[in-house]
Amino acid sequence: MTEFSVEDARTCVVIGGLGFIGRSLILRLLKLRSWIVRIADSSPPSILVDQKSIISDAISSGRASYFQVDVRDKSQVIRALDGSSVVFHMGNTDPSAHDTYQCYLYIVQGTKNVIAACQECNVKSLIYNSSADVIFDGLHGLHYVDESLKCPWKYEDMLNEFKAQADALFLIADNYDGLRTCVLRPSNVFGPADPYIVPFLVNQANSFLAKLILGTGDNLCDFTYVENVSHAHICAAESLASETVAVAGKEFYITNLEPMKYWEFVSRIYEGLGYKRPMIKLPARICRIMPPLVKWLRNQLGSEFSHQLASAHFAIQSASFTRTFNCSAAQEHIRYLPIISLEEGIGLTVKSFSHLAKESTSAREIDFCEQSKVEKLLGGGKVADILLWRDEKETFTYFLALVLLFYWVLLGGRTFISSASQFLLLAILLLFVHNILPMNIGGFSFQEMPLSSFQISDSGMKYIFGTLACLWNEGIHITKSLAQGEDWDMFLKVAIPLYLLKLILSLPLKLMVAAASVIAFTSFFTYEQYEEEFDAFVKVVCILGGNLKMKLMRNLPAPLSPLFQSDEALY
Repeated sequence: MTEFSVEDARTCVVIGGLGFIGRSLILRLLKLRSWIVRIADSSPPSILVDQKSIISDAISSGRASYFQVDVRDKSQVIRALDGSSVVFHMGNTDPSAHDTYQCYLYIVQGTKNVIAACQECNVKSLIYNSSADVIFDGLHGLHYVDESLKCPWKYEDMLNEFKAQADALFLIADNYDGLRTCVLRPSNVFGPADPYIVPFLVNQANSFLAKLILGTGDNLCDFTYVENVSHAHICAAESLASETVAVAGKEFYITNLEPMKYWEFVSRIYEGLGYKRPMIKLPARICRIMPPLVKWLRNQLGSEFSHQLASAHFAIQSASFTRTFNCSAAQEHIRYLPIISLEEGIGLTVKSFSHLAKESTSAREIDFCEQSKVEKLLGGGKVADILLWRDEKETFTYFLALVLLFYWVLLGGRTFISSASQFLLLAILLLFVHNILPMNIGGFSFQEMPLSSFQISDSGMKYIFGTLACLWNEGIHITKSLAQGEDWDMFLKVAIPLYLLKLILSLPLKLMVAAASVIAFTSFFTYEQYEEEFDAFVKVVCILGGNLKMKLMRNLPAPLSPLFQSDEALY
């Protein structure tokens, strides 16, 4: 390894250096041992204290320094840039900036401040890390497009629109006051410590959404391993210094040069972490109506779900279209070639996220220690264990016994009294045989069933009759409220369930019992598996129902308005 020489080293600044791509770039610059690196980031300096890493060691030895910089303040940017020759701007958005105005300040106004600071500090080269998403309009696929394709006039995603504006500012700034600029547009960057793609997939891994494939699943996408992006930045810096005309004022797409089916990439991540790959394909027609539906929900629900739905909107669009890019310009002019293959990059990424794998210790602790809502609803006892399929063999045994009982009582052609008497006779016979069996037969032990197994305790009887008394008193209270004719909410809550009960009781007894049995053994288990999705759906329905109710109240005839005045006040 060559010794580090301050005289031969060039000074560079990495703005957003503690972000995902910025940190990778810094590590690569330090490994080359020909750069003095200044790290500029909005995070406080304390984030680097007591960290045993290459970056903290480099700061201790003087090969690197740290500046806390808010790009919205040009004076802070100038302080970090003064005396440097190359600036890499990662274009990170502050995580706390959720509203449109703050995003604009960080991305667009921050870009203006960085360019102005570079010009004042006589910086020679400025490389901006943009995104290939700036060319995507959310409506059309991108098939091996190159830099000749212009950005769309209208964007579905706010961040991409601001990044496109920043792109234009960097390209226009080229060759002013001796500053040479270029823009890199990597596509779908992933890798160890990835805060976007892999965490998003893992968060969805146990949901119903993780089982879906939008469309045919044949849409191709370009993915880029993070270390290849860092390599491309250094290639661009070297090329700006030597071949200025071919590189300055230009944008370049950066990929792994290995287009892969989007859903194959997702499946590789899931399988590597122990989850099942998506298998259910949604028809193309449904996929086409999903983005407009999500957009309509954003308008209906307002700011409460705006950011989540915006992310979902863009994710659906990204997963539905082919998006591949021609990197021949980057290969020719900045001499970029990937140094990590896509296969190796996926393997390294999966390995780095092993703590999020399905069979990891933390995952098992979460699965077995946290009680779900439906388990609390069922009381968390034996019934809950059976209906939630905690022990599949035990649950299947009870289900099979229920099926046999159903056949014996309802499908056997017997009357209810004869079926009950025969079943009671069979139960007595089994208990008698069990009682006279020896304790051990051929290595199998039979425990004697104590009399207490068939008795109901005093506390149990008190609980049963107490519950019945509470239900009776609650019914009397509801009946009294209905008799006064003022509580319309109560009337609807009682009338609708009674009407539904009437419809159910009108069905044949066999059908009712069969349906109830199947629902009991499937609905609770299904709800537990997709609890978050069900709750989110119910919340959305309630909000939409509330909005619809308000509109109905406003359009009621004047004579009926006083009847619902108390309800309307609640809204």
